[in-house]
Formats: sequence, C-alpha cells, structure tokens
Amino acid sequence: MKISLILATLGRDVELLDFLKSLIFQTYQNYELIVIDQNQDGKIDHIMQRFGQCMDIKHLKVGFTGNARARDYGIALAQGDIVAFPDDDCVYDKNVLRKVVSEFNRRKTLAILVAGSYDFSPTRFSVGVNSRRAGYFSRLNMMGVEFTQFFALDRVDRQQFYLDHDFGIGAKYDGAEGFELLYRLLRAGNRAFYTPRIKIYHANKDHYSLGTARMLRYSTGVGAYIRKFVNQHDLFIGYYILRKMLLAPALKMALALLTLNFGKLLYAYCNLVGVWRGFFAYGREAKLTVGN
Repeated sequence: MKISLILATLGRDVELLDFLKSLIFQTYQNYELIVIDQNQDGKIDHIMQRFGQCMDIKHLKVGFTGNARARDYGIALAQGDIVAFPDDDCVYDKNVLRKVVSEFNRRKTLAILVAGSYDFSPTRFSVGVNSRRAGYFSRLNMMGVEFTQFFALDRVDRQQFYLDHDFGIGAKYDGAEGFELLYRLLRAGNRAFYTPRIKIYHANKDHYSLGTARMLRYSTGVGAYIRKFVNQHDLFIGYYILRKMLLAPALKMALALLTLNFGKLLYAYCNLVGVWRGFFAYGREAKLTVGN
C-alpha cells in the first residue's frame, strides 16, 4: 500500500527539516510527500531540492493560504492508497508508516486510523485527544487530531472526504478542520480505530503557560464546527455542546480556582469565551447567507 502524505506549510523551515529527516528513517518507504508550499519568499526551496534527491516529493507552490484549502488541493493529486495530513512541525517515529499499513491490512473494514500525539516523549501525550487504550471509536468519543489521522481511500466515503475551507489556520475559524472532517466521516458510517502504539511527535502548544491567544483562536473553531452541525439538525452534536461548551470549561475553571492557579483559570475562561464566540459567529453568517 502506498501512502500519500499531504503537508501544507507556511513560515517554517527548521521544523519542516526535522519532519523530512524522520521520513528518511521510516522502516516503510512506499510513500509520496506532497508539499503545498504557501510561502511567497522561496523559504523552503533549498530544503525541497535537497530532499527531493532521496525521496518522492511533489513540491507545489500556491498563491493562496489556508490549511484546509491546501490539504484539499493535495487530495486531488494523491496517488496513494492511504492519505494523511502531517503538520509541518511534527515528527514521525521511525515505525509510523509500517504500523499504519499493518493496521489497515489487519482490519479489512477500517477506513480511518488515528495515531497518538506525543510531546517529544515516548509516554507524555501532546495536543489532541489521546488515551492509553486502543480501540474503535464513534463520533461521540472522537480521538486524535488532524495530523494523526490516516484515511484508506478505497474504504472511506469519498463524497465526504474533503476539508471545509472555513476551518483551520488561515481560514475564517482557526483550527477544528480535523475534527469537522472526522465527525462528518463518522456520521457517514466510516469505521475508525485509535492506537497509541503509533507515535507522532508534536510539541504541546495547548498549555496555559504559553499564553491564552492560541486557546482563544482555536476554541473559536471548535464552537463554529459545533454550530455547523447544529444548523444541520444533528442531534448527536448536542453531546459536544454539553461537553465542550459547558461542562469541560466550567470544570477546568472550578479546578483552577480550587488550586488558586490563576493562569489556568484565565486559560479555561478563554476556552469558554472562544467556543461560544465561534458558535454564535457561525450562526450569524449562516443566517446572512440564507437571507441573501
């Protein structure tokens, strides 16, 4: 099975270099790397030329920005049986691709495989939703994050396999493009499996010590994707209204108060503000569209 890795990049070179090095040492080498280059200054040209001599790279320069739009662009060019969307600041464990192919070969009805996200540690989890236990999951307990998801093209619902360009970095709503896609595919009946045995490394940037700006931006995307499915009268999305828009931020704020951790309190408050801001912003835009 061939794997197509679709990587959207903007503004990073050192981190991208680390990812490319991790591909060279993969124990499974039947892959292609499709780089959607949104830099306008040739920032990574020399890196692409260097690594293009030792791996299958398609380096495509585009005049637009936006992670979701770039990844969609890459899907149309993919030649592989499996598609993934690595971040330009993540690193693969040397056995990632081999284990991905092994899981898809072993589970004949599996459409979506999700790996664990680790904070450059073999045991400490990073961003996204992770667990120590492997298992199948549904839209009510979605796992992983967009750069840990792998899709078998001959098993996934191709009509639902696209990125919503309203979500992700560079779009109307920062973040949540992976969860929006995953929820839509799970709703369509695609089977998904999560395993922490497959390790993808990514710095943990969802932490109160790094400030609140990132949390505020990305939680806005979460609120917006929830509202999108509310507008489609999806009853199951009510679970995420309860969990992500009410209970989780409230519990985090209460715990921060009990421990007198005011940094965490502000962080949780920004999460609460962000999800509701995105929820109402998406609703207003949808009404304006209908009205016009």
